[in-house]
Amino acid sequence: MPLLHFHLIEGRTDQEIKTLLDAAHEAMLEAFNVPRGDRYQLVSEHKPSRMIVEDTGLNIPRTKNVVLLQMFSRPRGEEANALFYRLLVEKLEQACGIASSDVMIAVVENEDAHWSFGYGRAQFLTGELGAKKPD
Repeated sequence: MPLLHFHLIEGRTDQEIKTLLDAAHEAMLEAFNVPRGDRYQLVSEHKPSRMIVEDTGLNIPRTKNVVLLQMFSRPRGEEANALFYRLLVEKLEQACGIASSDVMIAVVENEDAHWSFGYGRAQFLTGELGAKKPD
């Protein structure tokens, strides 16, 4: 946790996708200080006509290498999120040659009760996964 869902334009090789996912995982580990085995990643590939990522008037150039990341997570705080954004683009540039202008990130925050990792239990609430203590 967090759950990272990558949206990509189709055409990358399996190795390119693995490299992208590994780089993103390293950024997440460093920014959020979660256990190495805490890895939940999805990749959806889209035809170019099915994925439109424009620049919101910011003059951000996009290419066929564009990556749209939806991150579903418990609240991490502005500083940790900003660190993740920076580390992610640095690691994707270094490992994959993806320009920072081709990376868009959207964070969807949720609470402990919104996660079940299996067995029909809310492990954050049951205490199986370091639940927050009620105030």
